This record gives sequence, C-alpha cells and structure tokens, in this order.
Amino acid sequence: MIRGRYAPTPSGELHIGNARTALLAWLQVRSTGGTFIMRMEDIDKPRSKPELAREALSDLRWLGIDWDEGPDKGGSFGPYVQSERQPLYEAAIDRLTAKGLLYPCYCSRAELAAVASAPHGLSAEGPAYPGSCRHLNEGERQERAQRKTPALRFAVPDRPIVFHDRTAGPQSFQAGEGGDFVVRRADGIVSYQLAVVVDDAAMEISDVLRGCDLIDSTPRQLLIYEALDKRPPRFAHVPLLLGADGKRLAKRHGAHSIRAMRESGLRPELIVGALAAMSGLLDRIEPITPLELASDFSLTRISDQPTVVDEGWLQRLRIL
Repeated sequence: MIRGRYAPTPSGELHIGNARTALLAWLQVRSTGGTFIMRMEDIDKPRSKPELAREALSDLRWLGIDWDEGPDKGGSFGPYVQSERQPLYEAAIDRLTAKGLLYPCYCSRAELAAVASAPHGLSAEGPAYPGSCRHLNEGERQERAQRKTPALRFAVPDRPIVFHDRTAGPQSFQAGEGGDFVVRRADGIVSYQLAVVVDDAAMEISDVLRGCDLIDSTPRQLLIYEALDKRPPRFAHVPLLLGADGKRLAKRHGAHSIRAMRESGLRPELIVGALAAMSGLLDRIEPITPLELASDFSLTRISDQPTVVDEGWLQRLRIL
C-alpha cells in the first residue's frame, strides 16, 4: 500500500510552489489508490503560526486536494502536528546517543539558528561545519557546559551515500560534504533532518515527493534511517518553480500566494490547470480538477526543467 504525504511549514502563506508540490504528491498517491497524509511541520514554534496552518489546509481543500489522515481528521498514526510529537524525537535522540552517534556542540546560537526549518539545499545552512566540537575531551566538554547548553550533532561518517531518485535518477553524495549536522538545538528544538525521518518512519510513509532543493539533504536523512534501523521511503525530487528573479519561489513573492489568487477571483480549476501545465502534465493551461489529472498521472510525465513564474504569467492566467 502506497502511503504518501505533504508536510507544509506554517511560517508563511501557501504559495503556488507549495501548492504544486502538494498537487504532485497527491497525484502520485491517488493515481495508485494509496493513502495520503497531511502533516503540519511546526517544529520551529517561534516561526510557526496556527492561523497560517489553518489557512494552508483551507487553501489546499479549495484547490481540490484532500487527505485521509491529518491534523483535522485524525488517524492511526497521529498526532499529525510535529509540535505534539516531541516524545518520539527524544526517544530517537536517546537511541542515537546510545549508539555513540551524537556529540555535544557548544557553538553559538546564531550558528545554529536555521537548523529547525526545512533547508533548501545544504548551502542554505552556510559553510560545512568544521568539526570544532567533535574531538573535545571530557574535561573540555565539562568546562564549556558550565558556560553554555550544547546542541547535539550527528557524527557523519566519511563515506559515499548512494540512492536512486524516482525522478532525478541515480544520486551519489559524499556523506560528510555538509559536515556533522545538528539534530537538536541548544534551546531544545529538534532539527528538520531528525523530525522528518522520525515522522515518516512512524507514519509508515512509503513515498516522498518534494522539491529538488532538498535532494542534498536526503543523504543525511538516510544516515538517520540507517542508525534508527528504519526502512527509508522511495524519494522523488521534482524541479522547482522559480520567481521572476530566478530564485526559488517563496513567500517573498506575495502575489503568487494561493490566498491572493483566491481573493483575486481566480477559479481553483484554473490554478490546478496552470500547475499541471507547469509540471508537464498538460500541453496548455486549461481548467481541470486534481481528480481528473489522477487518472493518467505518471512520474515520468513530470518536466525535468524548472519553470519561471513571472507577473506576465499571472496576468495571462487572469484573462483565461
């Protein structure tokens, strides 16, 4: 049985890049008769807002994307909100600690501030961690612990990690390229890398479809799956939608939020048709529902090139 998921972070309005990933993940599952799970990734509480979580669910339903399990529906693998799953993360940290795979890191909070959120490529985290705290002796750790509560880092082995991506093809990374990575910040917030593995494993997710900006985070997650003796899902990383500035479409492109498009009077079927055309599933933009797309969906039909979404595109959409 195929079990797939979409897991938004409620730190900004849902934009069409998010919606397109959700649509493709939904189509992958629905086209096979599988189970689709909605999970809210609000592990970084200072950045997450409950009202944005509610709005994201409303926007997705408006587009015609539904789910079998989720924050508002329940299910056998709940809770479906990350901030309510802390005991699972602590249990995983205990297992990794017992295996000698974690060590305390006393670097500054500023150096670790971004690690709770889903990274957009390892470059988004800054330079590779040089291993400053990895080889401290016990006396040095005790001395630093008197001045600062440590984060916890995963000691990455220096070996290649190879996997097959269902859309991007064979992948090979040197596991240590990004350095040892944080699994829990000094303030107690666990990292995206740990939380996503624990949640996907516990929810028995078989297939993960997400943006290609996360493909170089996959080796880290595979290391955690291996360390926790869990079977990883099959991965499919799809090309991104880009803003007119050529950068990954993000909340800074406010005109492309689903909320803004709803309020402008655009029909959901037209937005879905546009997302399908951007993804190579349709030859041209035309109104269509997700359910209509599911009947002949295949991962092989997804375009292997990123798509630029500019203001001209939005204007054209408004006159269709």
